[in-house]
Amino acid sequence: MLMKSGLIGRALFFCGAGAAVGHWPVQAADTSDASDTVLEEIVVTANKRSQSILDVGATVNAVSASDIRERRIEQITDLVGQLANVDVKDNSPGILPVVTIRGVGLNDFSATNNPSAGVYVDEVYLSSLALLNTDFFDLERLEVLRGPQGTLYGRNSTAGAINVISARPNTDAFSGHVAAGYGNYDTLDIEAVANVPLSDEFAVRLSAKMIDQGKGFFYDTSDQTDVGERDTTLGRFQALWKPSADFQALLKIEGQRTRSEVGAGEFFGALPNGNATCPGSSQCTDFLGYSDPDMDPYIGDWSVDPTYDLNQFAATLRLEATLGTVTLTSISGFIDFDRQWGADTDGGPYRQTDFVETDDIQQFSQELRLAGETGRASWIAGMFYSVDDVTGRYDGNLQDLFNTTYLTLWDQTSRSAAGFGNVDYHLADNLTLIAGLRYTWEKRSNTGENIDMVSLAPGSSLSLVPYGAGPVTLAAVDMTIDDKNWSWKLGLNWTPQDNTLVYASVSKGTKSGGFFSGVATNSGQLQPYSPEKLIAYELGAKYRQRAFDVSASLFYYNYQDVQTFIRDESGGLPIQRLGNVDTATIYGADLTASWRPAGLEGLTLSAALGLLDTKLGEFTSSDGLVPEGNELPNAPDASGTLGIEYARDLAADWILQIQGEGRYSGAMFKDSLNDPLIASDAYWVFNGRLVLSNTRGWAVSLWGRNLTDKRYVTQGVNNLALGYGYRVYGAPRTYGISISREF
Repeated sequence: MLMKSGLIGRALFFCGAGAAVGHWPVQAADTSDASDTVLEEIVVTANKRSQSILDVGATVNAVSASDIRERRIEQITDLVGQLANVDVKDNSPGILPVVTIRGVGLNDFSATNNPSAGVYVDEVYLSSLALLNTDFFDLERLEVLRGPQGTLYGRNSTAGAINVISARPNTDAFSGHVAAGYGNYDTLDIEAVANVPLSDEFAVRLSAKMIDQGKGFFYDTSDQTDVGERDTTLGRFQALWKPSADFQALLKIEGQRTRSEVGAGEFFGALPNGNATCPGSSQCTDFLGYSDPDMDPYIGDWSVDPTYDLNQFAATLRLEATLGTVTLTSISGFIDFDRQWGADTDGGPYRQTDFVETDDIQQFSQELRLAGETGRASWIAGMFYSVDDVTGRYDGNLQDLFNTTYLTLWDQTSRSAAGFGNVDYHLADNLTLIAGLRYTWEKRSNTGENIDMVSLAPGSSLSLVPYGAGPVTLAAVDMTIDDKNWSWKLGLNWTPQDNTLVYASVSKGTKSGGFFSGVATNSGQLQPYSPEKLIAYELGAKYRQRAFDVSASLFYYNYQDVQTFIRDESGGLPIQRLGNVDTATIYGADLTASWRPAGLEGLTLSAALGLLDTKLGEFTSSDGLVPEGNELPNAPDASGTLGIEYARDLAADWILQIQGEGRYSGAMFKDSLNDPLIASDAYWVFNGRLVLSNTRGWAVSLWGRNLTDKRYVTQGVNNLALGYGYRVYGAPRTYGISISREF
């Protein structure tokens, strides 16, 4: 595998530095004895069975329940602060998160699209980007796997997998916790959990969370009000029935109700205004003369109702039976989701490209798998089926620019079926061969229309027909596509000693094709995009001592038919839509380390570094031929984390913890055209906490996030052909106090 000398140099430097500074410990330190310098063993279920992370031949990160609470990992976007070579962005402030792992992601905003990084909640795959807008609560663990997945999972992915694992009921004893916090922006959050054993065979677990943010991050100067308030309530009921050692059933029912507001992007214009350098400056104007010279990304003048309403109901039934020497597992999942939200995509007070979107999603999935051991082999074989139905509409208001309103409709049904298997075969006591295979069939039907409503007079509309002529369909699609593909994995795990793992693997992942469901002005823009394929090569090692662990991996990806966002002006009105780029290459490194120095009891140091080099092949956009060499979107050449935690025993069984962490992201582009106007500069973000706890279960913490109030770009759109563009920024500084009690 070829690596640039600079990339190798940085990797070697970090490996050397790893002995002196250590990635946040993925499980919280046992602060009941601050003198204990032993790092806890980390157990994950990445391979569908409980294993030490040291035995998993892949790059895996795990975040424990205590770390999730202490570091306030409340949404999927918060994961980025804990991981290197992982980027999570919001297409609009607070919604539409997109996960990119090692440069492989999905630069799209459509609810009809499946994430490239598969997100599995209690082993149920989330089929739509829209379903990622949820808040975490009462979790046992989060796991992040890098690289293609499919030979172990219900639905495959090219980028990797994020496993969200809820805390389960148990019949051991009554337990639970309550927590409440208050922070700036008038933010109140309350969480309560109770585990209730009703017998030796039956237990229930009740969980709930409420978030009420009375003041938004944004300020609308047009009506002098805050924008971005949050009002979210979540609840979960679980029931565990375990009548024997050979059978158990777990039912989970949960819901979410949100009545919040969506923020907006920072405007920039196309036309000179005074001495402003154009295009791209907020001091420049759009075609209607608007500019936003205050340079504050959280202050603007917007024309769309920011209301964000969401309702979700989900149910999961997990059955597990031991049948002799094998275990049969059934996982049935159902999700019913709807939401409505608005966006001011021109970033200003005029109704140029405003819209209100409505999404309605129903998803059902069923997975069956058998697992067992035969001689030297540990194996899993399974079948998967799912059906997703996504309907929705954009109600667009273009009246100040095009003198009309606009309607976009879509109705997409996807069916997926797969058979998969994986085997770990022990060639010797310290050498294991891993082999996996998957066959997937997917069928996707889509009907959609883009309609100029010709709703205003006098003047012309997009369709250039006279007022009174009635709505005009500009673009339409009624088509079915199907994909049949194979995914596979081959790997070797070598354990030269009990605390060391060396592994190598090659795997293939696929992501099915689909349909763009956004605004289009001709039917060609709604034609399907092709499936993408990725072959990943990885070489890695893990080493662990009592007080120190380190892991390192090198990887190379051969990426084909990359699904990515491009700018399209073929219909006269420029749009952003999904297309394919024939080829791309990615190579890089992941390195993590944790250390508890023996001479400094209570201290834990941690670090992580991710290095990337990405290159797109040539492709054609609305601007003509784009030559080979552009970088993939959301793929900084370097990213990393640094952390420090110090725990000290105080009097009367009290413990003080001081925690700090920083995350670095290198500069990155936000689209495949590598447009510098919407790129993100390199930045650091720092978080910190003071936690005072005791052995009776009480804890009080002071916390702060983005302590330096860093302004950094997470997404951008260039619509200068219409006179404007906008940039989305990460959240400003937040801070608060929390109190909790475990019982």
